[in-house]
Amino acid sequence: MEGHLILRLLLAGIFGAIIGFERKSKRKEAGLRTHFLVAVGSALIMIISKYAFNDILSEQGIALDPSRIAAQVVSGIGFLGVGTIIIQRHSVRGLTTAAGLWTTSGIGLAVGAGMYLLGLVATILVLLGLEVLTKFLQIFLPKYVQMAVDLSDKAVIGQIISALSEREIEVSLCESKIPLKEHGDVQLVLKLNALVPRGYDTNKLLEEVQLMAGVCAVRFI
Repeated sequence: MEGHLILRLLLAGIFGAIIGFERKSKRKEAGLRTHFLVAVGSALIMIISKYAFNDILSEQGIALDPSRIAAQVVSGIGFLGVGTIIIQRHSVRGLTTAAGLWTTSGIGLAVGAGMYLLGLVATILVLLGLEVLTKFLQIFLPKYVQMAVDLSDKAVIGQIISALSEREIEVSLCESKIPLKEHGDVQLVLKLNALVPRGYDTNKLLEEVQLMAGVCAVRFI
């Protein structure tokens, strides 16, 4: 009996590690170890929920609902997911990683319940969603980028935005700040959120912005 349960933990860990490896390769907030632990922990809780109270439930006059323990994983994993979400001004990062953790916990619960095929299929679907859909979005939809542009002249902001518009690049958010420390000729740091047309080389975009008048340096953030 215990050997069968250990197999469930191992499989859950493998499935979680596979998803975590994909996230780690993208340098996301939660990587291989986090997803591995979430999957193993969820499987363990499901196993406890299913089998740990059999001796008590067999006694007369005792009515328990062990499934409540496993149910708490679904809501409890939300607190871990919050830790991966980063809110910076008007942008939010980490939602996909948080959703991945939540789904990984579900995979762990499924494997812990003995639903191996369901856990395997869910793992494959998660990988397809993270990899294939990402490629699809890159090919068929505009790409969202964030840039920081160091300027030596505040007056060129309008010229930069106009130049980007001429390239069919839509600037959705623009903010500027004075650098805390003096750095050469930099008088202002301009932060841009932009939608780049599909097929447009983002490295070429950096080079083009770098050559604009009044630009000291440009980088993706």
